[in-house]
Amino acid sequence: QAVSDKVLGGLMLFVAAFVFVYYTTWAILLPFFDASSPIHNYFLAREWAVRLPAFILVVGLSGIGFFIGSTVMKENRRKAEKARLRAA
Repeated sequence: QAVSDKVLGGLMLFVAAFVFVYYTTWAILLPFFDASSPIHNYFLAREWAVRLPAFILVVGLSGIGFFIGSTVMKENRRKAEKARLRAA
């Protein structure tokens, strides 16, 4: 049987909270720790704190653009098919 909506929602909330805390610590709090602190071992280099969200943003916007483009193309094909059938 499929996972219930409550369990799935709870899992998604937990993952979102974990990502938020991890990224906030990485991007905002980590610069205040000394460079020799062992907490730096748990995080990637600081430049990835900018590169990773930028990459995710580009991929997400590309996906949205692809979806909108394919939807418009399908709709135009459907309208052209209807017009062709009316003319015939």
